[in-house]
Amino acid sequence: MKATKAEMKAMALWQLAKNNPSICKSITKSRALLCFAVLLEKGSGDVRYYSTMSIMEIARIAEHNPDLRHSAFKPTSPAAKAVVDQLLRIADKGVFDDLLIPSITTLGCLSKTFRATETWIIGPLVRLLDEREAIVSREAVIALTKFVCKENFFRVEHSKAIIEAGGAKHLVQLVYFGEKLQTEALILLCYISLNVPESEDLAQAGIPAVLAWASKQGHLVQDSRVDSSLPEARGRMELYQSRGSR
Repeated sequence: MKATKAEMKAMALWQLAKNNPSICKSITKSRALLCFAVLLEKGSGDVRYYSTMSIMEIARIAEHNPDLRHSAFKPTSPAAKAVVDQLLRIADKGVFDDLLIPSITTLGCLSKTFRATETWIIGPLVRLLDEREAIVSREAVIALTKFVCKENFFRVEHSKAIIEAGGAKHLVQLVYFGEKLQTEALILLCYISLNVPESEDLAQAGIPAVLAWASKQGHLVQDSRVDSSLPEARGRMELYQSRGSR
């Protein structure tokens, strides 16, 4: 009976949190975040799923709400740390279940809360780029893009962490052969190239050639996000790589 009550509470909070900043703020002011972390660690079945979905809805609001983000997910918060630890465990295991996608999404939404030194967040997400399930790779690409986009203050550090985790070779494969993932993977690659154009690892992974190839693909350059970032990324890569080869 206890498990059923916990499930009902978690499901109710999930539904209440959807697109509702004031409810999300109330939830995070209570001990709910810490409770969710405990349920993720020790719960089972639906209660874990509803807890993960509740956290995801709160994170989605927090991504665009600085007040909520700073109050609920500040780096010094034990509750926030406990939640992130559980989400990372799920991502690190990489088991394709009901918890994986919302966990990846949440980590992406919280990308602005991680400091430059917290690069261990990146590794599990990079490993998911090599996932058989396309939906998992797609969510990992989208999450990582939030770590390296222009809005993220620590985009350079996060870009270096992606490269160090072996992300470049996975992104090359996704841009060339990823079909539905091509555009999203290319956008991520453009951001990384803009942030660390001097990277020898990027050059060795053949990124300049990938960017040159992509610029000739009509279906890719038609996307306004690609059109706004690809020429600059390609130009910066060529400039830095030509300097390095002298």
